[in-house]
Amino acid sequence: METYQDVMVADPVFGPVWARPGLSRRDRRFVTLTCVCASESVGDMNDHAYAALASGDITYDELLEFVLHFAVYCGWPRGSEAEGAVRSQFARLAAERGENVPSRSDLPLESLGPTDHGRRLDEGEKCFVDVNLLPAPPRDSPYFQAGILAFVFGHLWQRPNLGRRERRLITVAAVGVSEALGPIYSHVGSALESGDISRSEMDEVILQFSAYAGFPKGRVLQKAASDSWQRISASNQEGQ
Repeated sequence: METYQDVMVADPVFGPVWARPGLSRRDRRFVTLTCVCASESVGDMNDHAYAALASGDITYDELLEFVLHFAVYCGWPRGSEAEGAVRSQFARLAAERGENVPSRSDLPLESLGPTDHGRRLDEGEKCFVDVNLLPAPPRDSPYFQAGILAFVFGHLWQRPNLGRRERRLITVAAVGVSEALGPIYSHVGSALESGDISRSEMDEVILQFSAYAGFPKGRVLQKAASDSWQRISASNQEGQ
């Protein structure tokens, strides 16, 4: 199978990326949506939200959940734009199909997770370890306690409507767009080491990402994947 480098060199117009094997169209949509929602192109954002809904690849509720996860990793202002795109394209599709857009009820308070702060922090620490394969951070700053442990891993990663693999795809693309090396290595490495995304699938994720976020950013993800895989392989060999 062709690698990221093969396609980059052989076809500077990205080739038939969407038709490539190794990653489902639904997976490619999550990667692409993350990239276009992080950009400043409202047109691209609307087009890809519409396509995800019209194709049936991603449901409306899943897209709304995508927006929340995306907002945490790419920022609330961009999340606000993404929420608007998803809602407007859902209404557009309903109008084209001659359907009414039903009003949505307030979500139940239970959907916000445990209200016991101690339990929330305990579950956040456990989820952090499960996702990142690293010890949880201390509870000694607002960023770590209220942000990372209580919300990001005490709630966000445990919410329904999206599975852990889907959240991995969104997160890898989001940290790739951010160009923050620490999170890039952390999330690419943990996605590979956990087995949630295989090595060949990660190559396809990076290719899809590169087509929409640019090859310079894709090269950074590719180096992180290569370095992480080398570390994982060496560790596995030592454990044999």
